[in-house]
Amino acid sequence: MSFSKNGMRFFVVASLIVSLVGCDQAANFESAEISRNSASALSNFIVGVKKDLIFVEGGEFLMGDFGVEHGKQGLPHDGDMDSKPLHKVELSSYSIGRFKVTNEEYRQYLDGNNLQFRQDVVEDSRLKKFSVPPKNPAHMDWFEAEKYCSWLAKISGLPFTLPTEAQWEYAARSRGQFLAVATDDGTHKTGDTPYTEFDGPRGINISDYWDRASYAKDMGWSSEGLTSLPVDRFPPNPLGLYAMSDNGFEWVKDWYDPEYYKYSPIKDPQGPQEPKYKSPASNNKYAKVLRGADYSNPRWGAGVNVHRNYRNPDGHMASFFKGGGEFLAITNKTARCVVNSAVPIK
Repeated sequence: MSFSKNGMRFFVVASLIVSLVGCDQAANFESAEISRNSASALSNFIVGVKKDLIFVEGGEFLMGDFGVEHGKQGLPHDGDMDSKPLHKVELSSYSIGRFKVTNEEYRQYLDGNNLQFRQDVVEDSRLKKFSVPPKNPAHMDWFEAEKYCSWLAKISGLPFTLPTEAQWEYAARSRGQFLAVATDDGTHKTGDTPYTEFDGPRGINISDYWDRASYAKDMGWSSEGLTSLPVDRFPPNPLGLYAMSDNGFEWVKDWYDPEYYKYSPIKDPQGPQEPKYKSPASNNKYAKVLRGADYSNPRWGAGVNVHRNYRNPDGHMASFFKGGGEFLAITNKTARCVVNSAVPIK
């Protein structure tokens, strides 16, 4: 077969077009395949999040430090005044996450939104390490926690949000029972492991310093007792919720006001309507409420269900070293989300 110059030119151009079309088709096929896989992964993720929701039937309870009136010892559970007075609250039904948000779940959010884990590792060298184990709690500031729950609402079509302070306490106390600690029986227990210079007793139903130090050693970390653990390491409370009295403070929706319980509405309180309180503890910025506890030590007390804490929502604290400034402090701050629905989620 012979070709003229024009014929040869046509053949080359035509072949190039066919080749380019073939490449486009292959690229489109690969892109579609990735899209299908991503959609499938997101669908499975949503199914998993729904599966780990605990339905909390609404009702009335007495919120705040119930120790004097209803505690076994007849003494306050909390030495701070911001958990008083004891007051009646009526809540609508909702569902709440069985576990704190995990690194694995938070990674799904970050990847799905082309975001990265916080890289403030110069300020807090533990953050990068703590962000790796998939079943450990994700650490975040309030804004990140709020965005995560809002993202769950967007992808699921369900009204996910951060819990209110009242929702958190009602759930931690297994629908408002007079339980001091969010463990399997409302108490904190430690084992009888002999004390040594390098070891100590382990927690039975809540973590102890030595549980966290041992885990840190196994992970090759130097954080000792200031270490987060897998979210399901110890038994849940009677409602089925894990680690609400240890393993990291939990952000809630409310602005903090130490006087809020004096004027809180009875029905579904949402916290102050506007920023209310700041102090050196919140880096002199308006504060959001934190509930639970960062690190428990059952030998001298664990996280008490009625105790309130607060920090500024960006998670930074004033530094007294290196000439002042601020440093990131979120390796003890976690979150879990709720769905504000009157019926269980299927």
